[in-house]
Amino acid sequence: MKLMNLCSLKSKRLTRKYGVMNEKDCKMGRGKIEIKRIENNTNRQVTFCKRRNGLLKKAYELSVLCDAEVALIVFSTRGRVYEYANNNVRSTIDRYKKATADSSNAYTTQEINAQYYQQESKKLRQQIQLLQNSNRHLVGEGLGSLNVKEMKQLETRLERGISRIRSKKHEMILAETESLQKREIQLEQENTCLRAKIAENKKLQQLSMMPGGQDYAMQAYLAGNLLQLNMMETVTAYSMPVPGKKTLHLG
Repeated sequence: MKLMNLCSLKSKRLTRKYGVMNEKDCKMGRGKIEIKRIENNTNRQVTFCKRRNGLLKKAYELSVLCDAEVALIVFSTRGRVYEYANNNVRSTIDRYKKATADSSNAYTTQEINAQYYQQESKKLRQQIQLLQNSNRHLVGEGLGSLNVKEMKQLETRLERGISRIRSKKHEMILAETESLQKREIQLEQENTCLRAKIAENKKLQQLSMMPGGQDYAMQAYLAGNLLQLNMMETVTAYSMPVPGKKTLHLG
């Protein structure tokens, strides 16, 4: 008797809160509720909040456990929207439209391409805008929209960039200096060879003017050519880089 009274009391309370309750379910202790609209506004709002949170949690668990793409949109009676998506709601809706479209209302190839290119164009415009803002910040323009933290990050980027530029410039100066030093040595050696050749020609002219000096001048000329050839080979060997030899660095 007491059990029946308790069941009847509980049934009345649940009926007022949620709707009609099955008497058999009450006797079994399961408390199953008949699914129908809750008339009480307060109870309906409480139930909506609880079940909405549970539904969002289940959607999140499904996306994580099964690696599924999930998009959930809920509108309340007051017009408020609640949504969850592990990727993006719009992209998931677009994917759903493409998957469920039949031959009668399917997008044409031109429409699909146009939509795709519009999305890509929008992404590119956003990237271009970000790059333009970044370039303006690097030259010291448009800094009013940055906070202190962003200003410090920009300052660090500029310092790193200046350091790399100076390092590269120093490296190029050293390489150019080394090349000029090698060229200077080569020119000095060529100048020495030319001076020796001029002196030899003058000597040969003086010998040829003396009586019986033509034969001697010819022998001296041949010996001078041989000496010049040896000197040129020495210049070539000296100008070639020697393995293991340290080069001069300035700085």
